[in-house]
Amino acid sequence: MFVVGLWAFARTLLEEEQRDRAKLNIDFAANKIMTVATNPIPKMTVEEYLIWEEQQDNRYEYIDGEIIAMTGGSIPHNDLAVNLLIALKDHLKPKSCRVNISDVKVQAKANSRYFYPDVVVSCHPEDQQAKKLIQYPTVIIEVLSPSTGKYDTTDKLKYYRQIPSLQEYLLIASDKILVELYQRQPDTEKFWLYSSYGEGETFMVPSIEFECSVDTLYENVTIEPET
Repeated sequence: MFVVGLWAFARTLLEEEQRDRAKLNIDFAANKIMTVATNPIPKMTVEEYLIWEEQQDNRYEYIDGEIIAMTGGSIPHNDLAVNLLIALKDHLKPKSCRVNISDVKVQAKANSRYFYPDVVVSCHPEDQQAKKLIQYPTVIIEVLSPSTGKYDTTDKLKYYRQIPSLQEYLLIASDKILVELYQRQPDTEKFWLYSSYGEGETFMVPSIEFECSVDTLYENVTIEPET
């Protein structure tokens, strides 16, 4: 009886130790996750960024040493990008241009800035066989969301306008029916023509001779106004 009781007591101690150890491991993991979540990603050189990002599960943009995590979009955001991609894919088939979506990196400035636009079109010969990134975008499209809209219409607009090959920058709202187009003017880097289009109208992207109605772009897209 004494031996049985001693064995039961020892087993109880062992189980308590295992529970304490498991709790310690969980606490350690939680603290580690919290540390990663709260500590900002340190600045990197472009070489460090390109190597580091290949090892990550998520996408990160790079602006002059700063690392910016990409966030997921809403279903309307995705639907708009897909609708535009389908229309562009068919239109560009006979042309020497390629179109890619948000998983493709664009080099906005060598050794300085890298972005992941929602849709990008390039007609440059060197980009046609590209494997890792687009260097000479012709058209960049961003689908706006409440969390990124201000950034896409200010800082990104400034950075994109500095890309020598870029001819048009297209902005598509996801909380209302609105398409905005910035078009580079001939023989100038500073002046861009701004146009906006709403329901029932048609917009054109001259550099790739692409024409699309706003209604077609927003077909089967559920618009949820910002609250």
